[in-house]
Amino acid sequence: MEKYIDIVKNSYSGYANYLWGEITSPSWHNYFYWLVGISLFFFVLEAYKPWNKNQKLFRKDFWLDFFYMFFNFFLFSLIIYNAASDVVVNFFNDLLASVGIKNVVAFEVMTWPMWTHLLLGFVVRDFVQWNVHRLLHTVPTLWEFHKVHHSVEEMGFAAHLRYHWMETVVYRTIEYIPLALIGIGLRDFFTIHIFTLAVGHFNHSNIKVNLGPVRYILNNPQMHIWHHAMNLPKERRFGVNYGITLSVWDYLFKTDYIPYEGKGIKLGFDGIKSFPKSFTRQILYGFKAKRRNQQNI
Repeated sequence: MEKYIDIVKNSYSGYANYLWGEITSPSWHNYFYWLVGISLFFFVLEAYKPWNKNQKLFRKDFWLDFFYMFFNFFLFSLIIYNAASDVVVNFFNDLLASVGIKNVVAFEVMTWPMWTHLLLGFVVRDFVQWNVHRLLHTVPTLWEFHKVHHSVEEMGFAAHLRYHWMETVVYRTIEYIPLALIGIGLRDFFTIHIFTLAVGHFNHSNIKVNLGPVRYILNNPQMHIWHHAMNLPKERRFGVNYGITLSVWDYLFKTDYIPYEGKGIKLGFDGIKSFPKSFTRQILYGFKAKRRNQQNI
């Protein structure tokens, strides 16, 4: 137990120093300035050539989404996730070691050319995330947390990172073993994460880019806006277009849905008008909803 307490302490102090270094020392391997740079890029695109011209540049809840971006990308890691994940990973490795398993890597991809293990890591992670995203829509308890992301009523790049921190816990927990099995390292994860950050901003942005046939592979705003649509057919009641970065999974598994150009469609879910509007109340909503459901059983 003392070992895990030390891990928590070291994680907090280590991440605090890391976060300060990110802000004060710009570099090409700096998450903070990649987030700022990519966000500015899409902000300028939305200002220069918006898809929905009737939507204001500083749209509804823009500043709430802006806060979510930095909270989920940095502050949540500092407050909870970094320390908790270090404990879980160490506990998991100790558990495996106790039964004689010293290494979970099944494929030594790090010996492959860089582009191959980057591509493999990206595709594996994206497929896992596509499946997790479906779970967020079909498992009632998870949906109560996922409602935060779907409370967006006007689409813009910053909406990408408006989500409940429990989603990070669910995604990272489920994707850990597949990525560990192929031995994806921190360098690979950084590159993959920055690429998916950029595409995620793109998917949620108020712009239109003609991708041609590439749209069947890469997610895009004209496809993803239907994922946020309030009004869907009954047979699609659990959602459509679950793709995170790649759209190909939706086409392969028949969850794609783009009935017409979705500019200006109503976004959200039934009951969105009574959904909390503040950050604090949104963060607490999923836990309170879970208690309410338990009381109604």
